[in-house]
Amino acid sequence: MSGPRTAPPQRPVPDTASDVVRWAVFSCALVPVVLVWYGTSIAGAISTALGLATITWVCRLLLRESERGAARLAAEERAPHRGRHSRTGTGAHRGGRHSGGSTPVD
Repeated sequence: MSGPRTAPPQRPVPDTASDVVRWAVFSCALVPVVLVWYGTSIAGAISTALGLATITWVCRLLLRESERGAARLAAEERAPHRGRHSRTGTGAHRGGRHSGGSTPVD
């Protein structure tokens, strides 16, 4: 007879945005070196590096915002939807016309 079963260890979720940004930063450093190696002026290589760094920074911001939006969406999907005005249930409390008669019958 064996002991209680435990859940298998969970693998950490890879941080893909950080990986993308890490590679982009690497290319921002590598591209100017290659440009200078192949005869481009240092000023041209520096301006290319600044352009790549700017694009990398903007893409990083967009990736982070996308991650936040996805996390928010996942949280909303897990939370139960409570309907209009956060009311639950279906009953006479919901407003509108009531069934049944409350008017006098002649």
